Amino acid sequence: ELQQKVEETELLKMELQMLETERVRLSLVEEKFMDVLQLLQQLRDLNISKRALGKILLSTLESCRDPQNGKAHLFEVLDTLYHGLTACELLQSQPLEQAQNRQSLSNPLVISC
Repeated sequence: ELQQKVEETELLKMELQMLETERVRLSLVEEKFMDVLQLLQQLRDLNISKRALGKILLSTLESCRDPQNGKAHLFEVLDTLYHGLTACELLQSQPLEQAQNRQSLSNPLVISC
């Protein structure tokens, strides 16, 4: 009976470790998603054309075409989209001070379509 309890404890420890790993992964995905939303909002405020935004999105999807692992693929797509958005000329030409002011004054979760 004691051996059985030890085995159950070990299984519970392993489950807890897996849950913690998943929590960290989800936290990273959430953080990257928030970054992408902030960039999208900044670009909307700068009146990016739908065509330019569509090109960025299609380029992202094209470069992340072959999913290997669903969980890792999601982060890869978000990261690629983030880098594509940061490379946008509108953001590059915007003064740093103005970008920071807009970012601090706006709610990154609210994006009207």
